[in-house]
Amino acid sequence: MNIYSSRPVVLCLSGHDPSGGAGLQADIEALLAQGCHAAPAVTALTVQDTVNVSDFRVLDREWVLAQANAVLNDSTVAAVKLGMLGSLEMVDTVVELLQAHPHLPVVCDPVLRAGGGGRLGKDEVGYAMRERLLPLATIATPNLPEARILAELPEGSADQCAEKLLPFVKHLLITGGHGDEHEVHNRLYSRDGLRETYTCQRLPGSYHGSGCTLASALAGRLAQGEHLASAVKSALDYTWRTLRDAEQLGRGQFVPRRLPLDFCS
Repeated sequence: MNIYSSRPVVLCLSGHDPSGGAGLQADIEALLAQGCHAAPAVTALTVQDTVNVSDFRVLDREWVLAQANAVLNDSTVAAVKLGMLGSLEMVDTVVELLQAHPHLPVVCDPVLRAGGGGRLGKDEVGYAMRERLLPLATIATPNLPEARILAELPEGSADQCAEKLLPFVKHLLITGGHGDEHEVHNRLYSRDGLRETYTCQRLPGSYHGSGCTLASALAGRLAQGEHLASAVKSALDYTWRTLRDAEQLGRGQFVPRRLPLDFCS
């Protein structure tokens, strides 16, 4: 038996979704699919299903710091993935953690709304993330509604949101699943002027946990040493396949199939 793991460790600071469609379970499955080991630190507990979120509770900062530091002090962490934070105090907690480990690549999925539309934090949480957290991230991966909240542009286009947000974050991937274009346009913006658009076929239906899946897959590709633009494409391609093969496990949105059926066989 090989007792020395060769898989990169990715620290995930995200909420728990009891439906298993989003949150930490999505992180774990997506990272396994990238050949990584997920180290999940719970930031919040939610009451949600595949239809929507009805309530949530953010954990005390001491518990989150203790979880994260237990991982950071024990393992060689290769990347950090951020998901639901839910409160101003939790934003400050994660800022404190990241400032203590500035060498780590950080993928920030600014979770502010559930797939069904329910809020997972007040709008001032978005403002705090933009001002204090995005400057510490390698890349942020909002969908267009989240980008509009972060940019404070209720009707803004992806380009307009990017212009407002790039002073805060080095790289920005605004996903187009909520758009009305015939194809999905996922747009990568970089502060150095790089612009890339990745198009894919728009699939029918709506999906629970697609943003978590994408951000975790991207963190996994970066942890594996892939360059950013290539990692973005790899993560987008992987996420599209999980949506193509998604399952309807409840009464609401489809859940991405992040692992092949024979994964454990």
